[in-house]
Amino acid sequence: MNSYELQVKEYLHSKNADAQHFILGQSCHTVEEAAKAVNVPVNELVKNICMVDQVGRLIVAVVKGEDRASTSRVSKALNIERPRLANEKEVLEGTGYPAGGVPSFGFEAIFLVDPRVTELEYVYTGGGSPNSLVKIKVEDLLRLNRGKIVRVRK
Repeated sequence: MNSYELQVKEYLHSKNADAQHFILGQSCHTVEEAAKAVNVPVNELVKNICMVDQVGRLIVAVVKGEDRASTSRVSKALNIERPRLANEKEVLEGTGYPAGGVPSFGFEAIFLVDPRVTELEYVYTGGGSPNSLVKIKVEDLLRLNRGKIVRVRK
């Protein structure tokens, strides 16, 4: 277990989250790889699309695995100019996790959760590294990230 994975595990434990942390022997960097690694359909996974607004705030759009995030919908939801996608360095600096392993919680950001995510009881999200995942109850994911439920998918 690396330091990023340990950080996620300790965070979940400290918050009494209904979640399981999986460290896998293969890459989970893409939703397709992640779905294959835990043998579930892509629609049970979420992606955390990190964006940066004009003043440098980190925004995370949480969408189901098969969906894409829309910067224009994020812009409308927050009444701001269109944000841009964060680069890998900004993702690591802003979240504390490498791209491909970012969880849907556990760091300071504006979280926007697409309503389709709330249709499921549990989802799989990043587990801190590109080789780990967290299966978490959607109710707990929302409690931990205090996200606003708003359509952010294309």
